[in-house]
Amino acid sequence: MGVALLTPAWLATGFGVLLVGIHYVLQEKTGEAKQPLPKISPPPLRAAAAPTATETKATSPPPTNWSPAVFKAIEWRRFEAVCEALFAQAGFEARTQSHGPDGGVDVWLHSKHAQGPVSVVQCKHWLSKPVGVKEVREFFGVMASHQLKRGTYATTSTFTPDALTFARSNGIHALDGVGLLKLIATRTSEQQQALLAVAFEGDYARPTCASCGTKMVERQSRKDSSMFWGCANHPRCRKTLTMARQAA
Repeated sequence: MGVALLTPAWLATGFGVLLVGIHYVLQEKTGEAKQPLPKISPPPLRAAAAPTATETKATSPPPTNWSPAVFKAIEWRRFEAVCEALFAQAGFEARTQSHGPDGGVDVWLHSKHAQGPVSVVQCKHWLSKPVGVKEVREFFGVMASHQLKRGTYATTSTFTPDALTFARSNGIHALDGVGLLKLIATRTSEQQQALLAVAFEGDYARPTCASCGTKMVERQSRKDSSMFWGCANHPRCRKTLTMARQAA
Protein backbone atom coordinates (compact mmCIF):
# COMPACT_ATOMS: atom_id res chain seq x y z
CA MET A 1 0.00 0.00 0.00
CA GLY A 2 2.86 2.41 0.87
CA VAL A 3 4.63 1.73 -2.38
CA ALA A 4 1.44 2.26 -4.35
CA LEU A 5 0.87 5.64 -2.69
CA LEU A 6 4.47 6.83 -3.37
CA THR A 7 4.38 6.08 -7.12
CA PRO A 8 1.77 8.74 -8.17
CA ALA A 9 3.62 11.41 -6.18
CA TRP A 10 6.83 10.63 -8.06
CA LEU A 11 5.08 10.86 -11.39
CA ALA A 12 3.49 14.17 -10.48
CA THR A 13 6.85 15.59 -9.40
CA GLY A 14 8.50 14.50 -12.65
CA PHE A 15 5.69 15.94 -14.72
CA GLY A 16 6.03 19.27 -12.88
CA VAL A 17 9.76 19.42 -13.54
CA LEU A 18 9.09 18.77 -17.22
CA LEU A 19 6.59 21.64 -17.42
CA VAL A 20 9.06 24.02 -15.75
CA GLY A 21 11.73 23.06 -18.26
CA ILE A 22 9.42 23.68 -21.22
CA HIS A 23 8.45 27.06 -19.75
CA TYR A 24 12.08 28.20 -19.57
CA VAL A 25 12.80 27.01 -23.08
CA LEU A 26 9.82 28.92 -24.48
CA GLN A 27 10.86 32.06 -22.60
CA GLU A 28 14.39 31.83 -24.02
CA LYS A 29 13.12 31.46 -27.61
CA THR A 30 10.62 34.29 -27.13
CA GLY A 31 13.43 36.52 -25.93
CA GLU A 32 15.50 35.65 -28.99
CA ALA A 33 12.57 36.47 -31.26
CA LYS A 34 12.18 39.90 -29.66
CA GLN A 35 15.78 40.82 -30.34
CA PRO A 36 16.15 43.17 -33.38
CA LEU A 37 17.48 41.59 -36.54
CA PRO A 38 21.04 42.55 -37.49
CA LYS A 39 21.30 45.19 -40.17
CA ILE A 40 22.73 43.98 -43.49
CA SER A 41 24.45 46.57 -45.64
CA PRO A 42 23.33 46.55 -49.28
CA PRO A 43 25.92 45.29 -51.77
CA PRO A 44 27.94 48.02 -53.50
CA LEU A 45 26.57 49.16 -56.83
CA ARG A 46 28.35 47.73 -59.85
CA ALA A 47 29.19 49.91 -62.79
CA ALA A 48 27.12 49.21 -65.86
CA ALA A 49 28.89 47.28 -68.59
CA ALA A 50 30.28 49.40 -71.37
CA PRO A 51 28.03 49.41 -74.43
CA THR A 52 29.17 47.53 -77.50
CA ALA A 53 30.12 49.35 -80.67
CA THR A 54 26.76 48.49 -82.19
CA GLU A 55 24.83 49.78 -79.18
CA THR A 56 26.86 53.00 -79.11
CA LYS A 57 26.27 53.58 -82.76
CA ALA A 58 22.56 52.92 -82.55
CA THR A 59 21.88 54.92 -79.37
CA SER A 60 24.16 57.94 -79.83
CA PRO A 61 22.31 61.03 -81.07
CA PRO A 62 22.62 61.54 -84.83
CA PRO A 63 24.52 64.57 -86.18
CA THR A 64 22.44 67.70 -86.75
CA ASN A 65 24.50 68.99 -89.67
CA TRP A 66 25.95 67.41 -92.78
CA SER A 67 29.48 66.07 -92.36
CA PRO A 68 31.43 62.85 -92.99
CA ALA A 69 30.02 61.64 -89.66
CA VAL A 70 26.60 61.31 -91.30
CA PHE A 71 27.91 58.82 -93.85
CA LYS A 72 29.61 56.81 -91.10
CA ALA A 73 26.45 56.66 -88.99
CA ILE A 74 24.03 55.40 -91.64
CA GLU A 75 23.76 52.09 -93.46
CA TRP A 76 23.91 51.57 -97.23
CA ARG A 77 20.14 51.66 -97.82
CA ARG A 78 19.85 55.04 -96.10
CA PHE A 79 22.66 56.32 -98.31
CA GLU A 80 20.74 55.26 -101.41
CA ALA A 81 17.65 57.02 -100.07
CA VAL A 82 19.67 60.21 -99.57
CA CYS A 83 20.95 60.08 -103.16
CA GLU A 84 17.41 59.53 -104.40
CA ALA A 85 16.13 62.54 -102.43
CA LEU A 86 19.10 64.66 -103.52
CA PHE A 87 18.38 64.14 -107.23
CA ALA A 88 14.65 64.59 -106.63
CA GLN A 89 15.44 68.04 -105.21
CA ALA A 90 17.17 68.81 -108.53
CA GLY A 91 13.92 68.22 -110.40
CA PHE A 92 14.31 64.59 -111.46
CA GLU A 93 11.81 61.86 -110.83
CA ALA A 94 14.02 59.40 -108.98
CA ARG A 95 13.07 55.76 -108.71
CA THR A 96 14.96 53.22 -106.66
CA GLN A 97 14.85 49.49 -106.18
CA SER A 98 14.98 48.75 -102.46
CA HIS A 99 16.37 45.20 -102.73
CA GLY A 100 17.05 42.30 -105.04
CA PRO A 101 19.29 42.26 -108.14
CA ASP A 102 19.59 45.85 -109.35
CA GLY A 103 21.56 45.18 -112.52
CA GLY A 104 24.19 47.73 -111.49
CA VAL A 105 21.67 50.58 -111.09
CA ASP A 106 20.43 51.91 -107.76
CA VAL A 107 18.54 55.03 -108.89
CA TRP A 108 16.81 55.66 -112.23
CA LEU A 109 16.43 59.33 -113.13
CA HIS A 110 13.46 60.36 -115.26
CA SER A 111 12.58 63.73 -116.76
CA LYS A 112 9.16 65.15 -117.56
CA HIS A 113 10.38 66.02 -121.04
CA ALA A 114 11.58 62.54 -122.08
CA GLN A 115 10.34 59.01 -122.18
CA GLY A 116 12.28 56.45 -120.21
CA PRO A 117 15.24 57.14 -117.94
CA VAL A 118 17.61 59.94 -118.89
CA SER A 119 20.34 58.93 -116.48
CA VAL A 120 21.22 56.34 -113.85
CA VAL A 121 22.98 56.46 -110.49
CA GLN A 122 25.08 53.80 -108.81
CA CYS A 123 25.51 54.25 -105.04
CA LYS A 124 28.41 52.69 -103.17
CA HIS A 125 28.41 53.08 -99.37
CA TRP A 126 32.06 52.38 -98.71
CA LEU A 127 33.76 54.05 -95.75
CA SER A 128 37.44 53.47 -96.55
CA LYS A 129 37.97 51.34 -99.65
CA PRO A 130 38.21 53.50 -102.81
CA VAL A 131 36.10 52.69 -105.85
CA GLY A 132 38.34 51.25 -108.54
CA VAL A 133 38.26 51.32 -112.31
CA LYS A 134 36.72 47.83 -112.38
CA GLU A 135 33.53 49.03 -110.67
CA VAL A 136 33.30 52.11 -112.89
CA ARG A 137 33.76 50.02 -116.06
CA GLU A 138 30.95 47.72 -114.97
CA PHE A 139 28.70 50.72 -114.45
CA PHE A 140 29.56 52.02 -117.92
CA GLY A 141 28.54 48.66 -119.33
CA VAL A 142 25.14 49.04 -117.67
CA MET A 143 24.76 52.52 -119.15
CA ALA A 144 25.61 51.22 -122.62
CA SER A 145 23.11 48.37 -122.33
CA HIS A 146 20.36 50.94 -121.71
CA GLN A 147 21.74 53.31 -124.36
CA LEU A 148 22.37 56.02 -121.80
CA LYS A 149 25.17 58.55 -122.26
CA ARG A 150 25.04 60.01 -118.77
CA GLY A 151 25.45 58.44 -115.38
CA THR A 152 26.53 59.26 -111.84
CA TYR A 153 28.62 57.06 -109.63
CA ALA A 154 28.13 58.25 -106.02
CA THR A 155 30.21 56.93 -103.14
CA THR A 156 30.88 57.91 -99.55
CA SER A 157 34.51 56.94 -100.16
CA THR A 158 36.92 58.07 -102.93
CA PHE A 159 37.95 56.96 -106.44
CA THR A 160 41.27 55.66 -107.63
CA PRO A 161 43.07 57.81 -110.26
CA ASP A 162 42.34 55.22 -112.98
CA ALA A 163 38.66 55.20 -112.05
CA LEU A 164 38.48 59.00 -112.31
CA THR A 165 40.20 59.00 -115.70
CA PHE A 166 37.84 56.37 -117.07
CA ALA A 167 34.79 58.17 -115.67
CA ARG A 168 35.72 61.49 -117.31
CA SER A 169 36.22 59.80 -120.67
CA ASN A 170 32.85 58.04 -120.66
CA GLY A 171 30.28 60.54 -119.45
CA ILE A 172 30.25 59.37 -115.84
CA HIS A 173 30.04 61.91 -113.04
CA ALA A 174 32.26 60.55 -110.26
CA LEU A 175 30.82 61.91 -107.03
CA ASP A 176 32.86 61.05 -103.94
CA GLY A 177 32.10 61.79 -100.28
CA VAL A 178 33.60 65.28 -100.40
CA GLY A 179 31.75 66.06 -103.62
CA LEU A 180 28.48 64.87 -102.14
CA LEU A 181 28.87 67.15 -99.13
CA LYS A 182 29.64 70.10 -101.43
CA LEU A 183 26.54 69.33 -103.51
CA ILE A 184 24.38 69.09 -100.39
CA ALA A 185 25.79 72.40 -99.17
CA THR A 186 24.31 74.13 -102.26
CA ARG A 187 20.80 73.21 -101.09
CA THR A 188 18.74 75.46 -98.86
CA SER A 189 18.75 74.94 -95.10
CA GLU A 190 15.30 73.38 -95.31
CA GLN A 191 16.41 70.99 -98.03
CA GLN A 192 19.51 69.99 -96.06
CA GLN A 193 17.41 69.23 -93.01
CA ALA A 194 15.02 67.23 -95.17
CA LEU A 195 17.96 65.16 -96.43
CA LEU A 196 19.10 64.59 -92.84
CA ALA A 197 15.62 63.36 -91.97
CA VAL A 198 15.88 60.86 -94.83
CA ALA A 199 19.33 59.72 -93.68
CA PHE A 200 18.24 59.07 -90.09
CA GLU A 201 14.85 57.60 -90.78
CA GLY A 202 13.96 54.47 -88.80
CA ASP A 203 16.69 52.05 -87.76
CA TYR A 204 19.30 53.91 -89.79
CA ALA A 205 22.38 52.16 -88.38
CA ARG A 206 21.34 48.52 -88.83
CA PRO A 207 22.15 47.29 -92.36
CA THR A 208 19.46 46.09 -94.72
CA CYS A 209 19.71 42.76 -96.50
CA ALA A 210 20.34 43.53 -100.17
CA SER A 211 18.48 40.38 -101.19
CA CYS A 212 15.39 40.50 -98.97
CA GLY A 213 15.06 44.18 -98.07
CA THR A 214 14.71 43.34 -94.36
CA LYS A 215 16.89 44.52 -91.50
CA MET A 216 19.74 42.17 -90.66
CA VAL A 217 20.42 40.73 -87.21
CA GLU A 218 23.60 40.23 -85.21
CA ARG A 219 25.03 36.73 -85.33
CA GLN A 220 28.14 35.05 -83.94
CA SER A 221 30.49 32.90 -85.96
CA ARG A 222 30.93 29.36 -84.72
CA LYS A 223 34.42 29.32 -86.17
CA ASP A 224 36.07 32.22 -84.34
CA SER A 225 33.20 33.74 -82.25
CA SER A 226 33.38 36.97 -84.23
CA MET A 227 30.20 38.99 -84.71
CA PHE A 228 28.66 39.64 -88.11
CA TRP A 229 25.38 40.72 -89.70
CA GLY A 230 23.14 37.99 -91.02
CA CYS A 231 19.81 38.05 -92.80
CA ALA A 232 16.80 37.60 -90.52
CA ASN A 233 15.40 35.12 -93.06
CA HIS A 234 18.26 32.65 -92.59
CA PRO A 235 18.56 29.86 -93.75
CA ARG A 236 16.33 30.81 -96.68
CA CYS A 237 18.62 33.80 -97.28
CA ARG A 238 22.31 33.50 -96.45
CA LYS A 239 23.32 37.11 -97.10
CA THR A 240 25.92 38.33 -94.58
CA LEU A 241 27.98 41.43 -93.85
CA THR A 242 30.91 41.95 -91.54
CA MET A 243 30.42 44.44 -88.72
CA ALA A 244 33.08 46.74 -90.17
CA ARG A 245 31.59 46.72 -93.69
CA GLN A 246 28.07 47.89 -94.36
CA ALA A 247 28.19 48.28 -98.08
CA ALA A 248 26.18 46.90 -100.98
